[in-house]
Amino acid sequence: MVYSMRRIEHWARDPGLTTRMLIVLFGLSLLYVLFLGVLIWSGVDTTSVLVIAVVLAFVQIFLSEPLALASVGARILQPGEMPRLQETVERIAALAGVPRVRVGIIETPMPNAFAMGKSPRSATVVVTRGLVELLDDDELEAVIAHEIAHVRNRDVLVMTIAGFFVVVAQLVFRFLLWGGGRSSRDRRGGLALAFLVSLLVWLVGQLLLLALSRYREFVADRMAGILTGRPMALASALLKIDGRIQRIPDRDLREVEEMAAFFILPPIRRQSLASLLSTHPPVEERVRRLEALQRQLEGLG
Repeated sequence: MVYSMRRIEHWARDPGLTTRMLIVLFGLSLLYVLFLGVLIWSGVDTTSVLVIAVVLAFVQIFLSEPLALASVGARILQPGEMPRLQETVERIAALAGVPRVRVGIIETPMPNAFAMGKSPRSATVVVTRGLVELLDDDELEAVIAHEIAHVRNRDVLVMTIAGFFVVVAQLVFRFLLWGGGRSSRDRRGGLALAFLVSLLVWLVGQLLLLALSRYREFVADRMAGILTGRPMALASALLKIDGRIQRIPDRDLREVEEMAAFFILPPIRRQSLASLLSTHPPVEERVRRLEALQRQLEGLG
């Protein structure tokens, strides 16, 4: 069952996601301004700070997509290549009102998928070879719909921009940790404060991104269920992906761990320390919500 665009708009709209994205961007922007101010006050060269900030912002916003694709070994499919996959992406994108989506593939047995893009007019959906081989047509369609939902909601762009602030704070934190002690004694007090502020920005930024990332997964799950009319297909896909990830060698998981926040499921072990701070909600909770959505859609007839 596939619903009309008007009904999709009505049921998929989530003001909570928009509010959270604005809060995250506003909060991190304030922290970042404070962070730069403390750096300058502590004696770090003002020009160097501003130049580094501008360069990193340019790289993060305009080059993040090609760098991300290259980091995980993704390549863009040519016309006519893997037609089942490309036709599914085109159909779901059209249904969601997303005008242009490129399709990429990663040659790894680990089943997963993610989306990148600065806007719905310039987006890329990437899947792994393992995902295409693992899922049936309905499940693959549901996963694609989940990724298209991220593009349509623009949360991919917000995660990219917000991640920039955290990356800068982390880089400065490391620089001050290893190089700050070489400064003259009269500057060490200021550098110590800059060190603490960079640590604070990094920690708070991680918590804000964590909260946004978990919520956006629930929203994308819901929209995928509405787009396809089959929430349980996505639930089945999530369970299959999770089960297979637990059996993938650690070496293969580490190869793509830098993109963990963007994947439909993070490539981590459930028993690992990283799972406690996962960017994604538990699979069981996502399945429970999809089951509730299925009952809701069936009630609508």
